[in-house]
Amino acid sequence: MLITTTNTVEGKKVIKYLGLVSGEAILGANIIKDFLAGIRDIVGGRSAAYESELRQAKDIAIAEMIEQAKTLGGNAVIGVDLDFETIGQGSMLMVSACGTAVYIEE
Repeated sequence: MLITTTNTVEGKKVIKYLGLVSGEAILGANIIKDFLAGIRDIVGGRSAAYESELRQAKDIAIAEMIEQAKTLGGNAVIGVDLDFETIGQGSMLMVSACGTAVYIEE
């Protein structure tokens, strides 16, 4: 399934707009990852643990959005927007993905 942040697909015509689709993922970051990320914040650098969690949450949210689009009969999702948030005191990571399910010419 084609997923794009743009509102059109170059060279393809949207045959039918099927509606808004979305997916969400909320993952908890465990205490060890929190501790190691805190050390990274102090000494600088990237937190591989949090990057991995964010990537996993993004993949889950997009997969849910794709499943909704398939259920509606779509073969693409256009205008996709990803939103990343922390919940609580940073112990939960939330990713939401939303877009418009469409059927484009093949």
